[in-house]
Amino acid sequence: MFSNLKELFSKDNKIKKKKLALAVAQDEHALQAVKEAFEEGIIEPVLVGDADEIKKIAAGINFELSSVQIIDEKDKIKAVEAAVRLVKNNEAQILMKGNIATASLLKGVLNKEWGLRSGKILSHFALFEISGYHKLLGVTDVAMNIAPDLETKIAILNNSVQYMNKIGILNPKVAVISAAETVNKNMPSSVDAAIIAKMSERKQINGCIVDGPLALDNAISTESAKHKGIVSNVAGEADLLLVPNIESGNVLYKSLSFFADVKIAAVILGAKAPIVLTSRSDSHDTKQNSIKLAALGA
Repeated sequence: MFSNLKELFSKDNKIKKKKLALAVAQDEHALQAVKEAFEEGIIEPVLVGDADEIKKIAAGINFELSSVQIIDEKDKIKAVEAAVRLVKNNEAQILMKGNIATASLLKGVLNKEWGLRSGKILSHFALFEISGYHKLLGVTDVAMNIAPDLETKIAILNNSVQYMNKIGILNPKVAVISAAETVNKNMPSSVDAAIIAKMSERKQINGCIVDGPLALDNAISTESAKHKGIVSNVAGEADLLLVPNIESGNVLYKSLSFFADVKIAAVILGAKAPIVLTSRSDSHDTKQNSIKLAALGA
């Protein structure tokens, strides 16, 4: 397992250069991240949007565009379509959000004619390097699925596990999170967790080791697990937390982002290619790391 993002993105786990389509590219924050990833040799960008605005912003951040492809499309919705079609046609392997609302980008991704549907649900996967935790920790789903039922939780889990295996985090230990480590019929998340754990035990879910329900403390702390008498291959050693709903996941993500000493990488999974969908509140490092995470698994 990897103890930090630098190790994950190291030469030993080499990122092969991928082509990235930036939809509505006239966005300084996105262009800065793309510029640095381009200069590191991680991506070859295709900038789709208002060419005049793109060039103006690029000049302000010293982004040399002489060898960068620009597709001039001033209409934002048409720019999304052009970027999505690049990925659809295998002319790019990563899609990234620029100066466009998330809903508008995802509408393009899910377009039945030229979108990136794969038959899977879309889900958000975040990978945290947390000071004080001994390895990288994944969290899903904090941004896409509001109140997933059992079937959706399994799909979210499979999305993340398959991606983790692909980037070199093999057979991850998955903690299905609830408010306690015991099954309580009045707490549906605990019942779902127990079912998912049993399905994993019976090889209905593969590529990982699953246990649940587990509360957050005993998922990441062996001391807490021992104190509560929990015998588990996952407790205190989780590589991935499957949260019960978007509220708990979003609070956990933002609590770690703002209160803890962390580095973050995140992508949207379930489409035909990984999607970098960072927000303006995300740090520059998070945008950079997210591009690298997408390139590693694309």
